[in-house]
Amino acid sequence: MILNKDLKIEDFQEVVFKKVPVDLDDALVKRVEESFQFLKDFSKNKVIYGVNTGFGPMAQYRVSEEDRLQLQYNLIRSHSSGIGNPLSPTVVKAVMLARLNTLSLGNSGIHTSVIFLLRELINRDITPLIFEHGGVGASGDLVQLAHLALVLIGEGEVFYKGDRKPTQKVFALENLQPITIEIREGLGLMNGTSTMSGIGIINTYHTRKLLEISVKLSCAINELVQAYDDHFSEALNATKKHAGQHKIAEKMRNYLSDSQLIRKREDHLYHNETQEDIFKDKVQEYYSLRCVPQILGPVLETLENAENVLEREINSANDNPIIISEDNHVYHGGNFHGDYISLEMDKLKLVVTKLTMLAERQLNYLLNSKINEIFPPFMNLGKLGFNFGMQGVQFTATSTTAENQMLSNSMYVHSIPNNNDNQDIVSMGTNAALICSKTIVNAFEVLAIEAVTIVQAVEFSGSQDKISASTRKIYEEIREIIPAFSEDMIMYPYIEKVKNYLMEN
Repeated sequence: MILNKDLKIEDFQEVVFKKVPVDLDDALVKRVEESFQFLKDFSKNKVIYGVNTGFGPMAQYRVSEEDRLQLQYNLIRSHSSGIGNPLSPTVVKAVMLARLNTLSLGNSGIHTSVIFLLRELINRDITPLIFEHGGVGASGDLVQLAHLALVLIGEGEVFYKGDRKPTQKVFALENLQPITIEIREGLGLMNGTSTMSGIGIINTYHTRKLLEISVKLSCAINELVQAYDDHFSEALNATKKHAGQHKIAEKMRNYLSDSQLIRKREDHLYHNETQEDIFKDKVQEYYSLRCVPQILGPVLETLENAENVLEREINSANDNPIIISEDNHVYHGGNFHGDYISLEMDKLKLVVTKLTMLAERQLNYLLNSKINEIFPPFMNLGKLGFNFGMQGVQFTATSTTAENQMLSNSMYVHSIPNNNDNQDIVSMGTNAALICSKTIVNAFEVLAIEAVTIVQAVEFSGSQDKISASTRKIYEEIREIIPAFSEDMIMYPYIEKVKNYLMEN
């Protein structure tokens, strides 16, 4: 993939998950070189933040000419102060690509060695050790990106071929040279939103999977209870003007088009005269089955908006100061502030939590025989009172859903001034993205439990030949992981395998 245009979410997925190599267009390299030369010339005899001044509240102190390069090293080393769990190599690769792309716009004044080395690290799957904790998301992801910069100057640690190793040793093995520090390579690397954006892109990738799985499992349950088709019909959903709802309903119609179990209301309740005072069949289903387009529609629209915001962010100059050589000017401002990403990650984790809640309620519907009036208690295919079926794993689904509800509290409106009050209002964007990641993993756990329960329900009903091709595919794939069971068995290895399968396939 040759960089020299706006990157799409799909481009990130190609590089991060399919390991498509990146290359740099000649015009891009020229643009970066021109920006660097302009800043080098322009900064002579002028006060430019982070070039010949201290940082943050120390910007009032001039830095002498002979100390300017050491200033950048000092910044990188002093801010390599993260802690907690390391970000996964997958996430860090997305972070690196986001940083490479924004620096390639030619508004940062960095030396071309930065973009060349970033390209090599991405293509060779060498990912810097970056920790979860450290960024407040206002002067960018300073601490997390400092760990990226630390590797680029040949220090710190990296993940290489599955192991955590000193950068210096890996560079020697790969014949790589550290970047050249010239003017503001430290600040240019650190002062931006690439960490929260990289995490956010991975979040949207997994949320799309969650949404697709949720729709398919919702369809499967509707089949198993032989629901009527009007609640996902085009006619009904067209009466509400929300695009997300329309798309979800259309997906349901497509997935259920070949089902032999879904019923038409007119065949059972409209055309046949009935004398019953109490109807044996449900006139309409519980909300968790009937309101899927209305519940998952907002999830889809929120996801799409998050993707659009992330695409705009990764294709923007998001550091400070901003160099615009055409204007013959260096602008000082706040493009590093992460509020756009923070807000979208808060919104995304809200809808992921709602998706999780939907799955938990659908699971409860299947397990509660008094509600569904079809299946045995806890989908127990063994001896009632002696075996337990899915009773144990329901506790896990319920507690995990509750955790998601707690995690849905906003980071966007949570700001603590720091940096001697220079950063007096911050975005907490990286924290928001990380918490969103946690809700997504939790959601996969709940959907895994729901999927196993649905497959057991197919087994109980003996409807393998009547379910839609979509549900049959789920049935067959889950059965490859966990066999049909009536006797109690240890469940956690199977649930973990199903969760990983849903996340990875």
